[in-house]
Amino acid sequence: MRIAVVTEVSTRDKNRFVVAAVENRGHEVFNLGMKGSEGEPELTYIHAGFLGAVVLGGGCVDVVVGGCGTGQGFLNSVLQYPGVCCGLIENPLDAWLFAQINGGNCISLALNKGFGWAGDVNLRFIFDRFFSVERGGGYPEHRKESQQLSRTMLSGLSQLTHRPLTAIVEGMVEEVAQPALSFPGVMDFVRNSAVSDVRNACEKRCGTK
Repeated sequence: MRIAVVTEVSTRDKNRFVVAAVENRGHEVFNLGMKGSEGEPELTYIHAGFLGAVVLGGGCVDVVVGGCGTGQGFLNSVLQYPGVCCGLIENPLDAWLFAQINGGNCISLALNKGFGWAGDVNLRFIFDRFFSVERGGGYPEHRKESQQLSRTMLSGLSQLTHRPLTAIVEGMVEEVAQPALSFPGVMDFVRNSAVSDVRNACEKRCGTK
């Protein structure tokens, strides 16, 4: 599984904890968000949501792990885009149920609110449970078929109720597109997109095509 970590400005000091919680599980992990480096440009949760949608919709990754201070901002930002199924995950039980019932491809974490003593441990426990079950398998057992059908319907509704991602990238306001796509390392990563239309749209926005 390919996983992108996308952290925003208010949670940049938590980036290392998020990456550490996801790494060493047999997956490819790509740290695309703010890392707390000196002079690093700022990404808000608006930018992070757009970036998360681009790497998901472009086929660059299978799962995006993002968040913000409360997790609510990133959640609402990334859900504005097609093909994103995101859950607000605050504890291991949330992660365990979200993986099975909703089969989501995006996680929003509360990385300031309630992030106190052993917050990094809670993150590791969250991903212990998220990766411990089949995504979209359904729970409990007697509800599996109904939940799988609902997940398929939700995916279709997401496509029906949104413009194509390529059109969104092309029409995105400069205040969102430029900071997100010009963030260090992002376009190098997006150029590996399996979806040529998304890749081409991003390159055009950056003036690199």
